[in-house]
Amino acid sequence: MGEPVTPEPGDALLIADVQNDFLPGGALGVQGGDQIIPVLSAYIARFQAKGLPIFLSRDWHPAGHCSFRGQGGPWPVHCVAGTPGSLPPPTFQPSPSAILIYKATTRDREAYSAFQDTGLEDHLRAARVRRLFIGGLATDYCVLNTVRDARRLGYDVCLLVDGIRAVNVDPDDGRKAEEEMIRLGAVRIRLESLAA
Repeated sequence: MGEPVTPEPGDALLIADVQNDFLPGGALGVQGGDQIIPVLSAYIARFQAKGLPIFLSRDWHPAGHCSFRGQGGPWPVHCVAGTPGSLPPPTFQPSPSAILIYKATTRDREAYSAFQDTGLEDHLRAARVRRLFIGGLATDYCVLNTVRDARRLGYDVCLLVDGIRAVNVDPDDGRKAEEEMIRLGAVRIRLESLAA
């Protein structure tokens, strides 16, 4: 985190899964997940002020999704489409111009990456995006897999290290995920390193 980074044309902000079920008290609450909301809101304000694209991914599961324990998956029931748990909290209400990307919408397919089985890449190509600023929940699942796909597809990535939190099924999962993303070429940034 050295030189200031200036968002410019060709950049976009992508925030993963800030939804009630992933916040403390939710069905699959991430410890400290609520603490990144003001930081992510500040990133949104910066990108909005510059007229740069903003994308928000959401887990949007059908009932009986394959990731749920009742269907043999690893997770409790969470983010069932249209339920209160699938919605963002009142403290996180980005601009109506933000584009929503719904993922894991098919009952028998899991999707951690915002690119998997969605129209995200089409939107990015149409907007001529070359660099993605990525944050959200959770570091070790949806953020990690989204960054993996972004790098595989040739996008430069800035990882918002002050705007991510990990599930940490195992205590080191978040740290390992962050290290992998850096190894893949993501650049760590914080809000204070974002030039106006």
